[in-house]
Amino acid sequence: MITNSIYDVHVKRIHEYKRQLLNALHVITLYNRIKADPTAKIVPRTVMFGGKAAPGYHMAKQIIKLINSVATVVNNDPIVGDKLKIVYLENYRVSMAEKIIPAADLSEQISTAGTEASGTGNMKFMLNGALTIGTLDGANVEMMEECGKENIFIFGMTVDDVTELQKRGYNANDFIAKNAELAQCIDQIETGYFTQDSPDLLKDLANSIRHHDRFLVCADYEAFIKKQDEVSQTFLDRQKWIKMCLHNIASCGKFSTDRTISEYATQIWGVEPNSIRLAAPYEGAEGTNE
Repeated sequence: MITNSIYDVHVKRIHEYKRQLLNALHVITLYNRIKADPTAKIVPRTVMFGGKAAPGYHMAKQIIKLINSVATVVNNDPIVGDKLKIVYLENYRVSMAEKIIPAADLSEQISTAGTEASGTGNMKFMLNGALTIGTLDGANVEMMEECGKENIFIFGMTVDDVTELQKRGYNANDFIAKNAELAQCIDQIETGYFTQDSPDLLKDLANSIRHHDRFLVCADYEAFIKKQDEVSQTFLDRQKWIKMCLHNIASCGKFSTDRTISEYATQIWGVEPNSIRLAAPYEGAEGTNE
């Protein structure tokens, strides 16, 4: 762990649509930039991944293997030093979330637009003062409406953009060919740069990226990298970062259970509050309505 770094946290179920792969590509990009110019000023990052995959979900297991393989290379490279660290949180669970969420600086909510029903993890991070980098998907939309677009890092395609791209015909290789940094990342995965003991270990993942990129990772890569660069620059301005954090905390009242239950009661269930006096233990009665 790097104590003065951005604590960049991506904790949720491992699934292609949640795009842990996109985040992993950002990590590889940072690594490649450091290797290309070790003297460059880099805002330090500790990138934390956590979550579990369904037992038979092969591609999710490939993504987990990629993250851990990249972590092994990056964390042991003396050129990288304390500029970048990757942590995979083993057996991520509620008791671990209680420690990780309050510590986070940046919350990764980067699912493909139109795929996330809602989710509440992003709200927990918001309440605890983490800033969100995310797509216009799920509850991110409502969070942006509450805190203001200037206090959240939104990137990538909208639902309409996704629909239009799929309608035109999406080919990940078109995006790979146009972006040298993305092409380098894909080449490293394909050639076993991070899995030298077993170069073909991630061949299914590499093939999926090029030929079956269902969740448009390559299409959103460039926008994601640019937004992450903006995150780094914003983090250097401590007053601005803190102000954004406070705006997020102060704006998340809408997501309280009190508000939710109150609206359900009036708009869906059609019930009103009813005051009940509970009997004292010695009275033996069940209580009366007042």
